[in-house]
Amino acid sequence: MKPTNRYLRSLFCGFLFCAILVSCTKKNPVQYRIGVSQCSNDEWRQKMNLEMQHEALLHPEISLEIRSVTDDTERQISDIQAFIEQKVDLIVVAPNEAAPITSTIERAYSAGIPVVLVDRKILSDKYSASIGADNEQIGSEAGNYIAKLLNGEGNVVEIRGLDGSTPAAERHSGFVSSISNYPNINFLQSVDGAWLKNVSEQKLKEVLTQYPNVDAVFAHNDRMATGAYNAAMKIGKSDKIFFIGIDALPGKGGGIEQVLDNKLKATFIYPTNGEKIILLALKILQGKPYQKNNTLYTSVVDESNAGVIKLQTDAIIEQENKISFLDSQVDGYMTQFTTQRYLFFSAIFVIVLFIIAFVLIFKAYSAKKRLNTELEKRNTEINEQKNTLEQQRDQLIELSKQLEEATHAKLVFFTNISHEFRTPLTLISGPVNSLLSDKSINIEQRRLLELVQKNIKILLKLIDQIIDFRKYENGKMLLNLSRCDLRAQLVEWNDSFAELARTRALHFSFNIFSDTDFIMLVDIQKMERIYFNLLSNALKFTPKKGVILINLDKITVGDKTFAVIEVANSGKGISDKDIKHIFERFYQVDSQAVGSGIGLALSKAMIELHGGDISVNNEEAGWTKFTVRIPFENEKEVSNDATSEIRQANQGDISDMLHENTAQKAIFEEKSLDKNSCTVLVIDDNPDICTYIKTTLSGNQYTTIEAADGEEGFRKAVKHVPDIIISDVMMPKIDGVELCQKLKNELSTSHIPVILLTAASLDEQRIVGFQSGADDYISKPFNPDVLEVRVANLIESRKRLKELFSENLFSGNTDKESKAANDLNNSFLEKFRNLVEQNLSNSELNVEDLGQQIGLSRTQLYRKLKSLTGYSPNELLRIIRLKKAYHLLSITELSISEVTYDIGFTAPSYFAKCFKDYYNESPTDFLKRVR
Repeated sequence: MKPTNRYLRSLFCGFLFCAILVSCTKKNPVQYRIGVSQCSNDEWRQKMNLEMQHEALLHPEISLEIRSVTDDTERQISDIQAFIEQKVDLIVVAPNEAAPITSTIERAYSAGIPVVLVDRKILSDKYSASIGADNEQIGSEAGNYIAKLLNGEGNVVEIRGLDGSTPAAERHSGFVSSISNYPNINFLQSVDGAWLKNVSEQKLKEVLTQYPNVDAVFAHNDRMATGAYNAAMKIGKSDKIFFIGIDALPGKGGGIEQVLDNKLKATFIYPTNGEKIILLALKILQGKPYQKNNTLYTSVVDESNAGVIKLQTDAIIEQENKISFLDSQVDGYMTQFTTQRYLFFSAIFVIVLFIIAFVLIFKAYSAKKRLNTELEKRNTEINEQKNTLEQQRDQLIELSKQLEEATHAKLVFFTNISHEFRTPLTLISGPVNSLLSDKSINIEQRRLLELVQKNIKILLKLIDQIIDFRKYENGKMLLNLSRCDLRAQLVEWNDSFAELARTRALHFSFNIFSDTDFIMLVDIQKMERIYFNLLSNALKFTPKKGVILINLDKITVGDKTFAVIEVANSGKGISDKDIKHIFERFYQVDSQAVGSGIGLALSKAMIELHGGDISVNNEEAGWTKFTVRIPFENEKEVSNDATSEIRQANQGDISDMLHENTAQKAIFEEKSLDKNSCTVLVIDDNPDICTYIKTTLSGNQYTTIEAADGEEGFRKAVKHVPDIIISDVMMPKIDGVELCQKLKNELSTSHIPVILLTAASLDEQRIVGFQSGADDYISKPFNPDVLEVRVANLIESRKRLKELFSENLFSGNTDKESKAANDLNNSFLEKFRNLVEQNLSNSELNVEDLGQQIGLSRTQLYRKLKSLTGYSPNELLRIIRLKKAYHLLSITELSISEVTYDIGFTAPSYFAKCFKDYYNESPTDFLKRVR
């Protein structure tokens, strides 16, 4: 790079750095805009608005706009329409009147804007959520309270809220329903006070003129109750009438003060809970679960508790005023801080520019001299590198010779030992075939013998491949040429592969792009082997629901005509590193793959023997395509063998592979689990091993689940939480060691014992297995009796630990033995116990809440606790509560009812039943005994 370009780059970096610093002064963008439409601006609404604003301060991602009207329905409709046009993220509405506003809210909801109804309802269910008190319940409780004041007889007047508003209608309904239960109470009249003090005063004045003997007045809010009191006071009857209101607002002129001043006999708390409105809105906007209808509960304030409540509310108001003051102070400080920070970064920007200019001038001055020095040094280094490369070239030539000799020696060894293997395999195969012909053997014995016969064939095929490759290396592989129709042969071979593809949920397609015949001179058996190897690789590396495409075409190059076979499959492709070595002998793309690594090398050798060639390319979207070109005519001598037998290509390999896949599919099929037996998860990519282990454990009351690789095994372990896992080490995708580490680090599976099976028996490999968290390590071939005993011992050991964990959970202690078992399990149980104890008085505490706080689903939490302690989550929750009750009843003077509610039970009778079931004596008998 030239010095000038380097300096320009440095200057650009300086500008970029300064721009980043200046950008730090920008505030984070608001994520959610919430519009609030209030039906009035009275003290109750003002209190709710203030609570919402305070809660919004804790969530900087929220922008809150509040609009209030004074019982003006048309104006409220206009405000909601404005929010819709602004495309706010959520609308909070307290409808003034239900019927007129319903259509406007439905329009917002249909436009995709969530709507939260506060305090009041509409005449439709097209809204996202509602929150507010149960107005009908408040009206009912007010009626019961007045009936109690009047000892069940007297004259009552009701002053309703604005006609058309749902709170007024619901409070009236609840009040009338309650009062009707008292036949000696006369419900004189119900008038519309429109929520206003002056209107209520005028209405009651008219009622008292008509009915002078009124004993109690129920007003739908404290303002109307105060107006009614003023009307009665003016005619000297205020001390003869009980005035009941709703709202119980704090502060001057509020309902609590009116009770203390003996103007109101009582007022019912109408909760505002502005902070809950904001939290509900956040849940909706963030896509979290929420409850559509949220009810807030009330309580009565009268002369017995008004003083205490006033002290509390005064303290809350003082704190709210302080928060508002601090908020304004913080805004001022932030404005000042932003200005100062902008000036600071501007100064840094100017200073950085001066520094960069100075550095550029200095570097330009010294660049020429330094460049000359570097060029001289570079020339010297190049000469030294030249000498080094020459030495390395000589070393590589020598290493290449040594590698060639070593490879040759390895092939000779493999060839010789392969010939030696044939004799013992023949001696094994003969007796096995004889036993299979015996009809007296049972089904299980026949299945095991067929398993032996199948693996003998696999060994013989591997031996044949090694011998064939050795023949090619020595130049002794010959072609048995005959004329055949290649297109017909591919169609015949594809029938078996298509069936295999269907069993693996793959899309298999064969396309022919030439209308001419494909009669050509080839060795049909070797062509079958080439095609088998290519399709086997495609099936092996194509994921489930993937695609395999086979194309057959004819091309002419010079004076030669070639048949072109393309085998393409979807998947993850082959890396650039692996694709260069794909046809080298003993090379495997997947280090965990099972195979000899000479299939593609042998195929390439057979293709070249025909005078053709093979290539591989990575296509777009992870596709891999192998292309084979075979000439139609061959200069070698045509075989005189009977072509009828040759053309009937041996389908044994394909049939075996199809049979193996069918067996594997049957093995790995999900089964329903027997809850009364121990569950064993077997993970091995060889279905025969899975079958053998399943057979070994079949008579010991075990239920087995199988998985074909480590990735599938981990998913099934998390889903089923088995009692023990037996896993192979060498597997595709995730090997056994990595799988074991994942299982031990996963909360839901960390307690499960793991046995690793491997063909490697070196101590170093065993150490790696135990370091990953494995509980046992068994080498292949293994003794089935040893496997049975180790499985039984590990499960029995876990049962003892289960008793220990259960005892420690209830006592709160952790001894050395249980702590050594698994720190993750101990911390999990400790966390569960702490969560239960912290929420002991919460009667609504359930398994879903506990699982959510711990980080497990309901099913996973159940299986985890059942595996560790032998108890379900609900049983543990009940036992911990009962033990706490036992403790409280023993050392305190609390009554049984007090203890019942302190520990989260909702009914003393149910608590007494559970206590007696667990301790074999009732709480009453227990108290008599200990006290």
